[in-house]
Amino acid sequence: MTSADHATDWRELREFAAVDLMKSFVLGWEVEAGILMIDVDLYLTPDHAFYEEPRPAEKVCIRPATIEFRLFRGLDSERGTSAQDLATGAISGMRRLADGRYEISGDFGVVLIDAERPIMKLKVL
Repeated sequence: MTSADHATDWRELREFAAVDLMKSFVLGWEVEAGILMIDVDLYLTPDHAFYEEPRPAEKVCIRPATIEFRLFRGLDSERGTSAQDLATGAISGMRRLADGRYEISGDFGVVLIDAERPIMKLKVL
């Protein structure tokens, strides 16, 4: 049995309650002071504490956010092993493979991350 057999989908992680990652978009990747930061446009559902009714020109509630992986030890993807190597794009999934090992996938490919549990931070508008 592999760690993928016991994977935990992002929907089961409390950090992502009331968001929809599959309707969210990665804007950039950066590593600073041992933290991997993924800048995202995050889709909030009506159950989220910071959900606001979409403006007339909008159809959904999208807010800028950062997903932080603290105690970042490294990443691996088909594009390379550096945050600068990674592309942007729509997110198709994320899961915890094991303690300290995460997989995020999307238009940017599959990225394996070794780090502590993610923290989601909404940015102030």
